[in-house]
Amino acid sequence: MENKSQSSGRRFRDQSASTSPSSRRSLKRKLDEVCGDDRGSVGSESNPGSQKDLVRDIRAQVEILDSVVSSNEQDRASAKRALHILSELAKNEDNVNAIVDCGAVPVLVQHLQAPSLLEREGEAGPRLYEHEVEKGSAFTLGLLAIKPEHQQLIVDAGALPWLVNLLKRHSDGANPRVVSGVIRRAADAITNLAHENSRIKTRVRIEGGIPPLVELLEFADSKVQRAAAGALRTLAFKNDENKNQIVECNALPTLILMLRSEDTAIHYEAVGVIGNLVHSSPNIKKEVLAAGALQPVIGLLRSCCSESQREAALLLGQFAATDSDCKVHIVQRGAVPPLIEMLQSPDAQLREMSAFALGRLAQDPHNQAGIAHSRGIVPLLKLLESKNGSLQHNAAFALYGLADNEDNVADLIRVGGVQKLQDGEFIVQPTRDCVAKTLKRLEEKIHGRVLRHLLYMMRSGERNVQRRVALALAHLCSPDDQKTIFIDNNGLVLLLELLESSNSKHQRDSSMALCRLANKESSLSPIDAAPPSPIPQVYLGEQYVNNPTLSDVTFLVEGRRFYAHRICLLASSDAFRAMFDGGYREKDAKDIEIPNIKWDVFELMMRYIYTGSVDVNLDIAQDLLRAADQYLLEGLKRLCEYTIAQDISVENVSLMFELSEAFNAVSLRNACILYILEKYDKLSIMPWYSQLIQRILPETRDYFARVLTSPSSHVELRR
Repeated sequence: MENKSQSSGRRFRDQSASTSPSSRRSLKRKLDEVCGDDRGSVGSESNPGSQKDLVRDIRAQVEILDSVVSSNEQDRASAKRALHILSELAKNEDNVNAIVDCGAVPVLVQHLQAPSLLEREGEAGPRLYEHEVEKGSAFTLGLLAIKPEHQQLIVDAGALPWLVNLLKRHSDGANPRVVSGVIRRAADAITNLAHENSRIKTRVRIEGGIPPLVELLEFADSKVQRAAAGALRTLAFKNDENKNQIVECNALPTLILMLRSEDTAIHYEAVGVIGNLVHSSPNIKKEVLAAGALQPVIGLLRSCCSESQREAALLLGQFAATDSDCKVHIVQRGAVPPLIEMLQSPDAQLREMSAFALGRLAQDPHNQAGIAHSRGIVPLLKLLESKNGSLQHNAAFALYGLADNEDNVADLIRVGGVQKLQDGEFIVQPTRDCVAKTLKRLEEKIHGRVLRHLLYMMRSGERNVQRRVALALAHLCSPDDQKTIFIDNNGLVLLLELLESSNSKHQRDSSMALCRLANKESSLSPIDAAPPSPIPQVYLGEQYVNNPTLSDVTFLVEGRRFYAHRICLLASSDAFRAMFDGGYREKDAKDIEIPNIKWDVFELMMRYIYTGSVDVNLDIAQDLLRAADQYLLEGLKRLCEYTIAQDISVENVSLMFELSEAFNAVSLRNACILYILEKYDKLSIMPWYSQLIQRILPETRDYFARVLTSPSSHVELRR
């Protein structure tokens, strides 16, 4: 159970760093945001009328960049203008390939490095366009790196050492406000280059990129902090060496402080870095907890940023996997109420991650009652209706944990939890397995004080609650408790009320519950069980059937004589004893006419009387049933009923029930009742279903009252 829930967290971590178009676009938007301060109109140059115009425009800018690699003020201005045009073009992903194909990457890399500075005579103070060209080049390369196929090309062109060098510009004594733009663009370019590329992540570490990024977490400009955290987040994902170096550079204290930032962008990136650091790294997870991350992460559950909430919930789920004490501490520090609120968010990923965290927390006995007391059961049950397989499973796993606590059983049943677990359409097999184990766990707890509590609810609760309890107990209770629940405490009355309801859901739930009750005594299928043996008696044997030897009575059937023996007939049934020992004219008659039975039916009936057994086929079963009923041959009736029961169908069950009523065929009637209950889904669409239910209600009540009162009689009713 635990492994599947762990995989949900891994999947989300993987998705958060995936190469899906939406993820790549989000990176592009991030780069787009940071250049808003110097964006201007490119004019017609950024909107060429054709591909040919586009290529010509790109090549012109590349040529400019290739020819103005100097510190000359005019060259720097030209380079800045060309870079601005290329970056505007690169914001449209459809143009990226053309920019790369026109040879832009090498010249962009070349402009990451500042040219030798030529001081103008007599001037001091800031130089014009200082850092502007480098940041424009870094920004454009970052846009090109959004397409994974260009990442390695940019790195092979030598971009990484210069990008790392740009991260260090704040240490050269320049004004931090001046250099913050170029640092941000360099960090964002590294983020895009390393995105889902393990080789480049390693190269960044080898080139010395991690220490300056960690140092930048404390930079005065919050945008630089955010950019540095974003790069570290990417570098830490699925790269143990990078994770270890980030921790060794003492990033944790600053990251934990950033969790408390009121700037949503900063705490979002910080919680993302920490999440990637602890992912599949138990030792780092311990260090993070020891450094005091738990409380600020819990605080992020109430952030106004849904992405921070989602990351925080995921991180708490990962923390909860360490040990039981951590699970308890998370709950004690107030994580449960906001997590339950998140279960009802319109954001599907937020619901999924909160269910993931609650699922981990619910595996600790100390937390289970608290989660239920905080009203977590109903929203978790609601999530079972989701069409998202992972969301379904996380909710099911949480409910599995809650079901382990006896104090939660009544609460689960009170809100209809058992019906939701039984009726749910679960997308993946692990979820179906989890639900089955939850129901089994509940079943094991229906005894002692739990059962007494449920019986109290069934007697004194609201009617809807009483019915839910009766339905749940029909599926979960022990056969030994059935009489107490359904006869002594009127559970059967509640189920029958639902059966005759006009609400189709009530009818279906009742039908399934009654079927479950009927099946508890035996694992046999109602249509597979053989009839009981006839009453023990001595039989003359096959050789005397229609044999004139020693015959003392003759029956006339369809004009033909059938030879019989009074002694055998007297022993077979009360009907024949009355015929031969009573005051009827047949008592002394030598020939007795049988006007209403066909020869083959009469012969088979007599064969049963002489041998105690016959093979009854479906073609003759109904006529033979009529004859057996007429002559009070109960054993033969049972054989006929058993054969007829094999032929019950949706189309004929109403007629079969009428047949059972006509000939007092109790076994056939009970078989019809069980069939009607079992085949609710098929029968309920028939126009005559409501009338059928009204007809069978009295017999259904009698049937279950007898079964539940005397369990030993139940076997006789199986067909």
